[in-house]
Amino acid sequence: MSLARQIAPHLPQLRRYSRALNGTQDAGDAHVLSLLQALVDDPVGVQIGNETAVDLFKAYTMVWKSADLGDGSEGPASGAQKNLAKLTPISRQAFLLTAVEGFSPGETARILDVFEDQIGDLIDQAGREIGEQVATSILIIEDEPLIAMDIEQLVMGLGHEVTAIARTQSEAVAFIEDRKPGMVLADIQLADGSSGIDAVNEILTKINVPVIFITAYPERLLTGERPEPAFLITKPFMPDMVTALISQALFFERNAGQTS
Repeated sequence: MSLARQIAPHLPQLRRYSRALNGTQDAGDAHVLSLLQALVDDPVGVQIGNETAVDLFKAYTMVWKSADLGDGSEGPASGAQKNLAKLTPISRQAFLLTAVEGFSPGETARILDVFEDQIGDLIDQAGREIGEQVATSILIIEDEPLIAMDIEQLVMGLGHEVTAIARTQSEAVAFIEDRKPGMVLADIQLADGSSGIDAVNEILTKINVPVIFITAYPERLLTGERPEPAFLITKPFMPDMVTALISQALFFERNAGQTS
């Protein structure tokens, strides 16, 4: 099997991780492109073996650590975005790899090139970092009542406040007129046939907030086209996945404020 065919099924997952790790679609995809170029330039030096997903993420980590993607005029992952990308500590990498991407502690250790018995400590450290984050207010856009309730309980359990739960695009836009949230969690398919993407795009013309999309079909939002989300929760979701991505989105928002 060719290398291209071997890694192709894993690229949407890698794109999701890279975007979450770097905070934006542009920065995330630029780092994946950097890896692909490294695979073309040096297929022996950047090895992909039998454990394709683990090997691909390990190679990505090596390239990501050493990447220099421009000076602000040549690439989307430069300037402030590039500096923010480098802020993501290894504890958060371990948390994203296990909670969002579903790698085992042993696989995560190989990806990050650390001992397996360090992974538990790294995840505990990420938990402490999450606990130190400032709470925010969150608008939930979700048309399934049970799912909306689950998300609401998770959000409140993390110390955040739910400003409202919207079932349609028009409801979501109306809610932000009354009270502006600090974050939006949005499903893709809404009750009246409207789109969560359209709802978010309309909201973002009025306020600037981090957004996390919730979808059963993440590959549809990981094509590389623009604009696409940096943060994706896949249905069915686990609580740790929601925790990880809310935390990471707030992590970048906070650091963007510090560097602006």
